[in-house]
Amino acid sequence: MFGLETQGTCDDGHEVCNLTFKATNNQTAADAADILIGKPLAVLGLVLLLFVTRWLLHRLVDRLVARAEDGVLPDRMTRFRMRGKAAQKATARDLAISTRRVQRAKTMGDLLKSVVTGILVAIIGTMILSEVGVNIAPIIASAGILGLALGFGAQSLVKDFLSGIFMIFEDQYGVGDVVDVGEASGTVEAVSLRVTRLRDLNGTVWYVPNGAIPRVGNMSQNWSRAVVDVNVSYREDLVRVQRVLREVAHDLWEDEDFKDIVIEEPEVTGVEVFAPEAVTLRVLIKTAPMEQWGIARALRQRIKTRFDHEGIEIPLPQRVVWNREEKTTGSPSAEEEPVTER
Repeated sequence: MFGLETQGTCDDGHEVCNLTFKATNNQTAADAADILIGKPLAVLGLVLLLFVTRWLLHRLVDRLVARAEDGVLPDRMTRFRMRGKAAQKATARDLAISTRRVQRAKTMGDLLKSVVTGILVAIIGTMILSEVGVNIAPIIASAGILGLALGFGAQSLVKDFLSGIFMIFEDQYGVGDVVDVGEASGTVEAVSLRVTRLRDLNGTVWYVPNGAIPRVGNMSQNWSRAVVDVNVSYREDLVRVQRVLREVAHDLWEDEDFKDIVIEEPEVTGVEVFAPEAVTLRVLIKTAPMEQWGIARALRQRIKTRFDHEGIEIPLPQRVVWNREEKTTGSPSAEEEPVTER
């Protein structure tokens, strides 16, 4: 009987009120103890829960930031050939890339910490209001309606922001990189949480929402590779042609002007394609970031000069044209000569 009376006197969860009522059997003392001791203790417990949870989540964010600062790809490209100014340039470039990555990671860490703190304050604050007797049903209902509206009206915006966060943490690309994002490709001029700005070879600026990027091809991260395909005639000796290509590529590798650009000795892979009009051979050159296009142009020029000297034919498209001579009457002649055009 005493237990039923106590339960009816104090609400569920108000242990201080129940204990005081059991000890004194006085409702006024129980209510006073609940107001003066119970509610402050509950509020203090919620505040402590807020700080402990915030500290744990911030530690988790710090660990994610530390991983993002290290990057997901090797930090250094091979530079065993680089000396003097070349090595200094490479070191300065690596330092700039590392500094940029660290700054972006710290920025994202600060943003995530702010988001975590805001969410925890909203949740714990609502619980504190409920503890002091405020009716939180309208607050929860309003939050539900607001969340539903944001869910339907800002789906693409939320998707863009989430994609931007993961893109920055994973260090997929940054300002100055040359990337291919599907619909557009070019040099990255600006990166934000919502949109990436590119400028292509023609000077056109593209604004690409991060959530609309299905995949990213980064052509300037750590190192690059020049792929040069060379066509020769079917009449040429392919062993001789490959030897000449290796000599030309080796001369480029030994050239002092390219010591800080070509980071590994070029490789002639051999025959790649039997085309209708030519045999295609391939040369691969590993280069410093964003140097592959200039190296490819220099190698093609050297190959053309050497082929002219060696008498190696670079074939042109050919076709057969029939030349018909008509009689004065206008009827075609029975004699027709095939003429080959090159």
